[in-house]
Amino acid sequence: MRTSQWSALGLAGALAVTLTACSAGSEGGGGDGGAVEEGLELTMLIGSSGDAETSAVQAAADAWGGETGNTVEVIAANDLVQQLGQGFSGNNPPDIFYMPWDQFQTYAAQGFIEPYASELENSGDFLPALAEQFSYDGEFYCAPKDFSTLGLQINLDAWEAAGLTDADIPTDWDQLASVAQTLTTGEQVGLSMGREYARVGVFMNQAGGTLVDGDSIAADSEENQAGLAYLQELIEAGSLKFPQELEAGWGGEAFGLGKAAMVIEGPWINGAMKNDFPERRFVSVELPAGPAGPSTYAFSNCWGMPVGSETKDATMDLIEFLTSDEQQLAFAEAFGVIPSTESGAAAYAEQFPDNSAFVAGVEYAESPVAFQGAAAAFADFNTQLESIGSAEPASLLGTLQGNLEAAYDEVNG
Repeated sequence: MRTSQWSALGLAGALAVTLTACSAGSEGGGGDGGAVEEGLELTMLIGSSGDAETSAVQAAADAWGGETGNTVEVIAANDLVQQLGQGFSGNNPPDIFYMPWDQFQTYAAQGFIEPYASELENSGDFLPALAEQFSYDGEFYCAPKDFSTLGLQINLDAWEAAGLTDADIPTDWDQLASVAQTLTTGEQVGLSMGREYARVGVFMNQAGGTLVDGDSIAADSEENQAGLAYLQELIEAGSLKFPQELEAGWGGEAFGLGKAAMVIEGPWINGAMKNDFPERRFVSVELPAGPAGPSTYAFSNCWGMPVGSETKDATMDLIEFLTSDEQQLAFAEAFGVIPSTESGAAAYAEQFPDNSAFVAGVEYAESPVAFQGAAAAFADFNTQLESIGSAEPASLLGTLQGNLEAAYDEVNG
C-alpha cells in the first residue's frame, strides 16, 4: 500500500503556496546556556498525545537543564485547558506551557501571555502562517512548537483480512463509506475519530462549507449540514463510532486496541503506536475528498509564557532550544509532528517519507476557526455533538451559528 511520495523540494513548494515563503531570519537558537541564570526550577505544562510525547519533551527539557544548570518539571495535563485556567486563576501558572491554537486569541486578548516571540534569536525562521496564527493585534506572541495535519490511518491486518487491496484505498466519500462498512465486524468498527469540531469540521469543509464567510458567520449553511448528514449516514450504518463508544480515550487508543480499523488522526499517532501498541501494522493516507474536494486541518500549539514571567530569559532560552531544527526533528522522530520552521519542515519530508500523506495535506490544509471567544462556542458544539446520531444537522449548527455570531460581534463591535 502506497501513498504519494513527497520530497523536500515538493514540501518547500507546497509551503510556499500555502504558507508563503519564509523570511530569512537567523540561524536559530539552541540554548547556548552561557548567559542563563542557574539553579532555576521551571514547571512546564503540556497536553500530551501519550508516553512517547511526554518522554521526548522531558528528555529535551533535561538536556537543556544539563547545559544550563537548571531543572524543568514536565507535567502532562489530564485536561490542558482546565489545568491551565486553574493555574492562571490561582495566580500560579506554569513557567512554560502548550498554548492551544483554539485558546490563543482569548488568552492574548485577556493579557495572560507574554508577547516574547519577536525577541527570539530564531524568530524569523518560523513558517509565516504559523507566526500569523500566534500573533495578536499585529504582534508575534509565542513560538509555534510544531504543526500537524490530519490523515486516515488504516490497520493493515484488518484491511488484508477483509480482502482489501491498494486499489481500495478510499479517495472520496462513497469509497470511505464502502470500506468502512466492509471493515466493520462484531469486534471492530470500520471508522472512528474524535467527536469534536477538530475532526467533524473537516467533513463540513469537504462538503464546501465554511464557518466564517467574509464578515459573516455561516455555520448553519447547507454545505455544513451536508457534512454532518454524511457522518450521520455512517453512524446509522454502524460503521462509524466515536472513541467514547469504544471505551477508548481517543482515536489512537481505539485504533491501537483493534477496536477501530480506521481512524482520523495526525502524525502524533506514530509515536503513540510505537510506544503503546508496537505490534500495530498501519499506514497513513490522505483524507478522502468530499463533494467540494480535499480538505484537512493544520494544527499547531505555541510555547506559551505567562505575562510578567520572572524566569523570562531562561524560558526564552529553553524555547530557542526546543524550537531548533535539531530538537524539532527529534520530536518528529519520537511522536510524528512536523517542525514549525521552513528548514526543519523540509528536512522532515526527506527524513520521514512514510509520513508523506500528512505533508501532502499541507497543500490544501485549513486552520480551524480560532478568533477570540470562539473556543467557548466550539466547546459547546462538542457537547452538542454527543447527540450527532439523532439530532438534526440544522439544529446542531443553528446553536453553533448563534454562539459564533455572539463571539464574533463581541470582538468586532
